[in-house]
Amino acid sequence: MTQHYPIPRGTLTEHRPLADLTWLRVGGPADALFQPADEADLAAFLRDLDPAVTVFPMGVGSNLIVRDGGIRAVVIRLGRGFNGIVVDGDRVTAGAAALDAHVARRAAEAGLDLTFLRTIPGSIGGAVRMNAGCYGSYVADHLESVRAVTRAGDVVVIPAAELQLRYRQSTLPEGWVIVAATFRAPPGEPSVLEARMAEQIAKRDASQPTKERSAGSTFRNPLGRSSTGTADDTHELKAWKVIDDAGMRGARRGGAQMSEMHSNFLINAGGATAADLEGLGEEVRKRVFQASGITLEWEIMRIGETTAD
Repeated sequence: MTQHYPIPRGTLTEHRPLADLTWLRVGGPADALFQPADEADLAAFLRDLDPAVTVFPMGVGSNLIVRDGGIRAVVIRLGRGFNGIVVDGDRVTAGAAALDAHVARRAAEAGLDLTFLRTIPGSIGGAVRMNAGCYGSYVADHLESVRAVTRAGDVVVIPAAELQLRYRQSTLPEGWVIVAATFRAPPGEPSVLEARMAEQIAKRDASQPTKERSAGSTFRNPLGRSSTGTADDTHELKAWKVIDDAGMRGARRGGAQMSEMHSNFLINAGGATAADLEGLGEEVRKRVFQASGITLEWEIMRIGETTAD
């Protein structure tokens, strides 16, 4: 049966492959990809879209495996009309498509400390959904509210408390799309904040395969917290440590590999399918459980259908 979609002002592309929109460069097609022109365009489209059609908001694909069979949904990807950053007093309001790193830098220029966002890959919408964190700071520590468009096409402002932010998780009704987020940030001297971010980048580049096709950390740390970067930050229950102990650093399946540089990074070493990547991840989970009794939980979101479905 042919699905009839509302006609938006933005771009609507049916049967659009998603591989080139994800950092891992894998994935089959979405039923449709919608890139709204602005908030009003998004609201009207969702309002007029058949309520039975599934909607999946997608950021820059930095934390995502789209399976090879693609996704039976309208994927919504916010672009230029949703990447503004406005500083007002100690508040920073950023569009959901604004890159985390850009928000950190703009805040620092204004003497506000959101430096923890500097090394987090991806955009603000995804950072809020995942309660992203680094160096002991999380979105939850600074988020005041989000602006979202509901599946029915209404625009709402949601206080941060209602999102139930926890380690790498949040609660938002199905099909709602975050369009902006407002943070409150402590003050800081711009030059000090710039220096801190430069140090964070150097540290990250020295320990993580930033030049490879990866989706960031593959599994959540079993203790349920990010690395703080402090001296008392013990290694025993870090995901990379239990992966190493299970002998899976550098393990391969097809074009997929657990990075030699950082064993909690799953990389597309060349020609990997989504099945290679997810299959290798599941093998790592199995080996870690056998070696330590610890069940690793995926941090990368996996969506869509395998080709056998």
